[in-house]
Amino acid sequence: MKKNIKTTLAVQLYQSQKLTIGKAAQLAGLSRLEFENLLAVNKIPISNLTIDDINKDINKLK
Repeated sequence: MKKNIKTTLAVQLYQSQKLTIGKAAQLAGLSRLEFENLLAVNKIPISNLTIDDINKDINKLK
């Protein structure tokens, strides 16, 4: 049960952008890959980039 609480807290803190994905994985006691898989299973995006962000980055690289 303690692990579930830590995992839930880590996901919530990650979603609210209070923790990076790496720190959230540490809090949950998971590897980064395991945490990313957990997010994917729960349909939580691992990136907060918007299309505008991507287009701005592309334009900067030109």
